[in-house]
Amino acid sequence: MHSDLLIVGAGYAGSVTARELADAGHRVHIIDKRPHIAGNAYDELDEHGVLIHRYGPHIFHSNGERIFEYLSRFTKWRSYEHRVRGVVGGASYPFPINRDTLNKLYGLDLDDAGAEAYFERVREPREPVLTSEDVVLNTVGRDLYEKFFLNYTRKQWGLEPSELKAGVAARIPVRVNTDDRYFTDRFQAMPLHGYTKMFEAMLDHPNISVELEIDFAELRNIDRYQHIVYTGPIDTYFNYCYGHLPYRSLRFEHEHLPNVQQYQETGTVNYPNDHAYTRITEFKHLTGQTHSGTSIVREYPQAEGDPYYPIPRTENESLFKRYEELASKETRVTFVGRLAQYRYYNMDQVVGAALTAAKQLIG
Repeated sequence: MHSDLLIVGAGYAGSVTARELADAGHRVHIIDKRPHIAGNAYDELDEHGVLIHRYGPHIFHSNGERIFEYLSRFTKWRSYEHRVRGVVGGASYPFPINRDTLNKLYGLDLDDAGAEAYFERVREPREPVLTSEDVVLNTVGRDLYEKFFLNYTRKQWGLEPSELKAGVAARIPVRVNTDDRYFTDRFQAMPLHGYTKMFEAMLDHPNISVELEIDFAELRNIDRYQHIVYTGPIDTYFNYCYGHLPYRSLRFEHEHLPNVQQYQETGTVNYPNDHAYTRITEFKHLTGQTHSGTSIVREYPQAEGDPYYPIPRTENESLFKRYEELASKETRVTFVGRLAQYRYYNMDQVVGAALTAAKQLIG
């Protein structure tokens, strides 16, 4: 048996790394300051018996066969393709924007070529494309930008699209066909019995011990561990010596609606221009659960609270680089995950980063 390792955080980054190290023969102790495993992917039955995602919707999608097969060791899957609508002027439209969005919004009858020509006609060419505003205006022009993106971005990030790096908007495609799926990845599915069950299976190993409601900052005697894998905010680890890295937080407003079979037509509906919340998700779409009622969640972005999204701005990246330089000198610590690497990772990307980190540690 190899020496002990400590892993800080029982979300994807920590749990995948823990399992890989345990399978390689290492004894692993994993801690989390929350009272549960699975990080932000944590799901549970609410008091009405509906399976909900406590920290907002998590939809697995990936083009990585290796990552999908890896997670398939710990769960069976339910095939699910996520669809989103955007409410503009009281009407609901497919989002991301596609040909049906154009035809319904403007009373047109475009085919694929007509939609492509429409976008070409209305776009505002930007060179170089540096910001999220540049991306959207360069692709769909000002009217669609103002209807679907501008106010949503303001709510989501508390910033103007012109203040955010191009990668934020580049995550959202624009289509000339009628494909209304939010993602087009090869693998799109939900863990059949939920994410928490998948994490339970992942951490079910004789070499893994789990301790919850433990804050790393309050942990004593960490010298007994041969190595530490840290998945929390990198600026917290270094006691904010260069200042706080900016993150965007969320407040979730969960609601159960008794005797309502279906609240909305798709899993998620965006509200770019109305209300203080950005979107509503109805979980039964995602899980396929049968229940006499339904449970929804509204998301309210906010500046304060648990860190969810690294804010993609050039000055924030520069600040992170200073922390990254400190991290590179920590020979006994590996930093991995969205918060530790200050990257806007999807779930599959976190799994990939954790598999890479584990491989390097195992040698």
